[in-house]
Amino acid sequence: MKSFNIPEFYHSPVISRIKNLRKLNDPKKKDFSPTLLDFGPVAFYIARHFGFCYGVENAIEISFRAIDENPGKRIFLLSQMIHNPDVNADLLDRGVRFLMDTSGNQIIPWSELKPDDIVIIPAFGTTLAIEEQLQEIGIEPHRYNTTCPFVERVWKKSEKLGTEQYSIIIHGKHNHEETRATFSRSEIYSPSIIIKDISEARTLGSFILGHSNLESFNTLFANRVSPGFDPQTAFDRIGVINQTTMLATETQEIADYFRNVMQQKYGEAHLKQHFADTRDTLCYATNENQEATYGLLDTDADLAIVVGGYNSSNTSHIAELCEKKLPTFFISGVSEITAPSSIRHYNYHAQEVILSGPYLPSKEKVKIILTSGASCPDSVVDAVLQRILSFYPESISIDEALSGLLS
Repeated sequence: MKSFNIPEFYHSPVISRIKNLRKLNDPKKKDFSPTLLDFGPVAFYIARHFGFCYGVENAIEISFRAIDENPGKRIFLLSQMIHNPDVNADLLDRGVRFLMDTSGNQIIPWSELKPDDIVIIPAFGTTLAIEEQLQEIGIEPHRYNTTCPFVERVWKKSEKLGTEQYSIIIHGKHNHEETRATFSRSEIYSPSIIIKDISEARTLGSFILGHSNLESFNTLFANRVSPGFDPQTAFDRIGVINQTTMLATETQEIADYFRNVMQQKYGEAHLKQHFADTRDTLCYATNENQEATYGLLDTDADLAIVVGGYNSSNTSHIAELCEKKLPTFFISGVSEITAPSSIRHYNYHAQEVILSGPYLPSKEKVKIILTSGASCPDSVVDAVLQRILSFYPESISIDEALSGLLS
């Protein structure tokens, strides 16, 4: 796999060494069990896969290259390059400015842009309408395009499905940048609809099977369909694609569900004429990180700390998986760890940051799951580990703990 030129300050003395060791011992990525880093009174279960994925490293390399290659020019990001506050802050510190927020609301008017300005397309991609807007101004949108290749693969699949006369069901959050970008392309080729979870899939499946009426369909989906969408005719042939940062297992569950729906409606003998196999749209990194999270949950840990941006979809899903088994604290970085007895963390369900404590159990040995989202630098995870370790002054040193892994 291609390697990228990532700024050294995103690497770390602890986490990066563990990752390199795991790569040497498991080059084919078959072992999803975590690494146990034992400091005596406190131990950390480090996920097999987490942190920067291929798409994020690609985006970071292109963004920093845009800065290096254009001294003196105005440089803009359409919105956050990835959903990580540290990385976005690093770009802002270098003079990059945001044109929009993550919901698509304009911060800087298009009228302020000039043809010689530089605009970076974020890793999630952008809509065709925005690309056209940039071209009208005289800005080439693909010059510094950091769109993840796995997102583009989903776009190509939607085009293929459309040319084969399939309607497209997108599993994603309808207001997420990636979903908006995917929808802008799928609607060109085929009737398209966005659903967010298996519950909405079942509601849609009930309509397809004739168990619910048009009014119930419009109540839920009216604002999430392509122009001219006709629900009475759109579901003769369907395929499921996804926002790549959603739970891979849920996307597969949704696809399997619709496969069964179409089998019920048309029979096994005619299934291939009505349902497309789209398993190749699942993102490898999302799947690996989630499989590694299941590996973490097989341990005897006391709590989990998940690090990443609060608006990061893939990070929130990792936190959701962890919280089903044990106390889980979703934090953006080391600054949220205010003391041994208190921690600020994000309640994804309530969409708010809360203060909790005590969060570290009083016991002879505390075991902590530590992982992060795909857009979180190893250096941020490293800082979290060292901050918690500082609460246990009787711990062995980092070098001693790492030497135990190497022996």
